[in-house]
Amino acid sequence: MSVMDTLLLTLLGVFPALVIIGGLHDLITMKIPNWISLALVGAFFPIAFLIGAAPMDVAIHVGIGFAALLVGMGMFAAGWIGGGDAKLLAASCLWMGMSGVAPFLIYTGIAGGAFCLLLMTARQYFPMVAPSVSQGWVINLMQPKGDIPYGVAIAIGALLALPESGLLLTFASGR
Repeated sequence: MSVMDTLLLTLLGVFPALVIIGGLHDLITMKIPNWISLALVGAFFPIAFLIGAAPMDVAIHVGIGFAALLVGMGMFAAGWIGGGDAKLLAASCLWMGMSGVAPFLIYTGIAGGAFCLLLMTARQYFPMVAPSVSQGWVINLMQPKGDIPYGVAIAIGALLALPESGLLLTFASGR
């Protein structure tokens, strides 16, 4: 493996690392900091350039990311997801491109549904199972009618769809 391949693989690791950080941060604090989504967007362009993505492919990725941002803003306005979720979703769609966006959204939807059911069940039984827990992020997460940290589902969907993402496929085809 060449030095360039090692560098590219390291840079491609930025995406999974940041979505995992975003999902965990949302789980613990119910917020996804803007720097995570901004770092994903900022890292996309140099990586796309380094792997030799065609300008039209980059434009398609940008269009998909922008469309996802608009949909996410609508979902946020409707109160369905948080603002951080909308931004993480859009930044992840930017990386997915045409080949990965459908699997990403499907995996995210399935993970979100499963996580919501799990969390609703846990919230129902939490007072009986852990009555002595009285503080910390777990208490916040277990509020009976509390928010759902959807960043967890977005991270799971992103990790599952990563092998089908446009950037990873471009990298693999160029090697």
